[in-house]
Amino acid sequence: MNQESKLLTIGQFAALHGINKKTLMWYDEIGLFRPIVVNPENGYRYYNYHQSSILETILLLRELDVSVNEIQEFMKDRSVLSLKNLLDEKIAELDLKITHLKAVKKTLSNYHQNMETLLMMDLSEISLVEKEERSLVTVEIDKNTTFDKQVEMITVETQKYQLRHLHDASYGTMISVESLYHGDYDDYSKLFIEIPFPVQKTGLHIQPCGTYLRTFYQGDWQNMSMKYRQIFAYAQKHHLQLTGFSYEMIINGNVTDRMEEYIVQIEIPVCQS
Repeated sequence: MNQESKLLTIGQFAALHGINKKTLMWYDEIGLFRPIVVNPENGYRYYNYHQSSILETILLLRELDVSVNEIQEFMKDRSVLSLKNLLDEKIAELDLKITHLKAVKKTLSNYHQNMETLLMMDLSEISLVEKEERSLVTVEIDKNTTFDKQVEMITVETQKYQLRHLHDASYGTMISVESLYHGDYDDYSKLFIEIPFPVQKTGLHIQPCGTYLRTFYQGDWQNMSMKYRQIFAYAQKHHLQLTGFSYEMIINGNVTDRMEEYIVQIEIPVCQS
């Protein structure tokens, strides 16, 4: 018997392809993939090397979550076009999964960074940090927009970007530096949402790169003005000019649900005055 016609037992053929022989038995039972020979005396199944490419195609499709029924339909009429169409569909689905997993990784990295910050932070400290440019989705709000309404608005906006859950994005509020200088500490004008993957859409808010003043606040939200007065004093002492917007984000919302325990990270772009 030459190499091309060599027969392999079900165990040998299964081991060759890294699967359990019960899988081959099931494929045979449902008519998806049959052995080349079945011994009529003992019912033993035998395969040959020529069948390897067919089995590997089936295994690939199963790995892509193609249903057995879909594979059976494909196997009835195998062709270049039918396989191409099937792979086009599954590649598109896989691309969506990859995008989602990358988004999840970025979100988890943000949470992890927040937890590290919480463990090492000093609420009284004001520091300078360098930040990269970010593109943010924003939603207009005003003084009368309640916290509950803000959550609803964020939920609607994230759904537009096909995010599965609210926690898939980072979000916060924005107040203009101009309002702060005028003493309007509750004049919030925007919600910002950082979508965890590149977004191609007009009308995004560009948070500029550069040096930012960063500090944290915990306590009664009505007393946030005291923190901003400390910020003004720090900026004046170090000859810094606050610009653009103050970006506020709760960084411990996933470890507490008590508003009085919320820790707000405040970041404001600065330049030398």
